[in-house]
Amino acid sequence: METKFLTPVLSVSAQISVAELADLAQAGFKSIICNRPDGEAADQPGYREIAKAAEALGLQARYLPTETGKVTDEQGVAFGKLMEELPKPVLAYCRSGMRSTTMWALANAGNLPMPDIIEAADHAGYDLKGLVRRIINGGKTPVEVADASHDVVIIGGGAAGIATAASLLARSPNLDVAIIDPADVHYYQPGWTMVGAGVFNASFTARTMASLLPHGVHWIKAAVAAFEPERNAVILDGCRVVSYQQLVVCPGLKLDWQGIEGLAETLGRNGVTSNYRYDLAPYTWELVQGLRGGKAIFTQPPMPIKCAGAPQKAMYLSADHWKRQGVLRDIDIQFCNPGAVLFGVADYVPALMEYVKAYGIHLNFGRTLVAVDGPGKKATFAQSSADGSKELVTQDFDMIHVVPPQKAPDFIRVSPLADAAGWVDVDPATLRHKKYANAFALGDVANTTNAKTAAAARKQAPVVAHNLLALRGQARGEAQYDGYGSCPLTVERGKIVLAEFTYGGKLAPSFPQWLIDGTRPSTLAWYLKERILPPLYWDAMLKGREWLATPELVG
Repeated sequence: METKFLTPVLSVSAQISVAELADLAQAGFKSIICNRPDGEAADQPGYREIAKAAEALGLQARYLPTETGKVTDEQGVAFGKLMEELPKPVLAYCRSGMRSTTMWALANAGNLPMPDIIEAADHAGYDLKGLVRRIINGGKTPVEVADASHDVVIIGGGAAGIATAASLLARSPNLDVAIIDPADVHYYQPGWTMVGAGVFNASFTARTMASLLPHGVHWIKAAVAAFEPERNAVILDGCRVVSYQQLVVCPGLKLDWQGIEGLAETLGRNGVTSNYRYDLAPYTWELVQGLRGGKAIFTQPPMPIKCAGAPQKAMYLSADHWKRQGVLRDIDIQFCNPGAVLFGVADYVPALMEYVKAYGIHLNFGRTLVAVDGPGKKATFAQSSADGSKELVTQDFDMIHVVPPQKAPDFIRVSPLADAAGWVDVDPATLRHKKYANAFALGDVANTTNAKTAAAARKQAPVVAHNLLALRGQARGEAQYDGYGSCPLTVERGKIVLAEFTYGGKLAPSFPQWLIDGTRPSTLAWYLKERILPPLYWDAMLKGREWLATPELVG
């Protein structure tokens, strides 16, 4: 973590971790201000985690969060008041430091000459020229003045975004493509289940963004604040404007850690963990290894969620470890699911139920986690009855694996691209936006009914690439996505039930039944998950090599 000097009493930085607070205190900082809302990224510690650790070191902590690119004049005033009252020097942080810098600039717009503000920000590495235009324009960003323009702009540098860029450039090498993403690190998120089971090291699932972007892609290292699809423009953090001819939207989804009362305060301690966060998956394995008896709860939130099988995967692999250690009989395993079935595609349920019975797992359907008391080791659930009534049920735990509620990112939900539920509104076959003909969406953020998995993005990316180039007159025919998704259900260490299906739950096996019968646990499917899929992800999917993903063309 690098701190960047703005004034003698204020520095800004990207996201900080709990482990870095001691160094900050030693460096002389007296206070910290968090300008980043919780849940923006899967590797982000929550504010309450940071604040608790900061206060233990004698640092004061304050929370003034704002969405990317949505810093208001009022928040600038509030930031100025915090700077007046807090012990100094102060460190303010967000995802990249841009929001904190913007708040400082707005707080001082009437006190310091604007050239001095721009120069100080520029010296720290933050471009505030767009903010000047906003101030001059009465608080509005003039989108007619673009800071950059590209043929294709892709929002999001995750699996879907990089795969789409690679597929586009494999078909049209001279295409001017830009990816907008503020993250320095790209994660192989399907590997976090294996991290939580001690199969992979966490570092195995992370690589630098710069090392993965296809050659020739322009990387705009910033966050998107808003969309202006009528003007073919996006507005970035800092009020910069990027225009495009075609737009691809794939920023993933938001993990709502604040959606469960008390969860954010206790994550990563008190036996509370989640494989849905990079830094917590190793803690899952730590808890699993240490548990010799007691109650282990595994939860699943209401749909839609990223990889609906992942909550079960953690449970089965944990149970398998306890079985191998000879302590399974002393552990009460509870699975709490708001839905009415174990898995959404019925063909895979019989095999899963065999493991449920073998591990002695108690299934609790219609049960939604609403609160966690970490120090008290209690979890509270809303239990739905057949007549529609609900009651609160409290359970003790020694370990709880929590999967948080999930929704579209804030800047998507409030955009013209979103449907009533907040997801990007696209045709389920072509992945083209239903209103804006030059916009596409794929991955977790699209409102398609497929499983939200990396396997789905692997199939969707070539479809978007072909249809976008067809729109540009560089390809013929229309590619269609059939809703394919895959969920390798890790039922024990060494065996997987390989669920593959399309829209409507229709089975869609990639291999002949004699090789891998997806409805039965398979050793070969485990080998595929452990040995084949990671290099397939890094070296094929993200490189534009469409093995078993060539799109079907119509017309």
